[in-house]
Amino acid sequence: MRETSFVMIKPDGVQRGLVGEVIRRLEAKGLRLVALKMLRISREMAETHYREHQGKPFYEGLMDFITSGPVVAMAWRGPKAVSVIRKVMGPTDPAEAPPGTIRGDYGLDVGQNIVHGSDSPESAQRELDLFFSTEELVDYTRSLEPWVAEDFK
Repeated sequence: MRETSFVMIKPDGVQRGLVGEVIRRLEAKGLRLVALKMLRISREMAETHYREHQGKPFYEGLMDFITSGPVVAMAWRGPKAVSVIRKVMGPTDPAEAPPGTIRGDYGLDVGQNIVHGSDSPESAQRELDLFFSTEELVDYTRSLEPWVAEDFK
């Protein structure tokens, strides 16, 4: 099943120069990048994006961190994109993330774990709608994609 998922490289990933590495890993996995932009998240946008964490002890720190510098917002498409991206990223806590995952190789702690990815198709749609207009998602086909035939069923 082809899905589109949201991925955000957080301020620590941008500051440490890991944007290209995150993109490389997702492309190497076979996913298709369909939207990309760098921006600074406003407090209002951050509150909307992380609304499920309101009231939790780490919420204010999260708001301060995510608005502290530029992020890179992306949309990725492919078969089971949400779950595939979650596996490439690794668990939220880098101490529990195995080597070979983005967080296992580059994450410092739960608060600075390089990247955010949607945790369900429903979250992906909500997050994509927050960061991108429909016109900003650019669909195209790569000639070597093994799952292209699915696009035409």
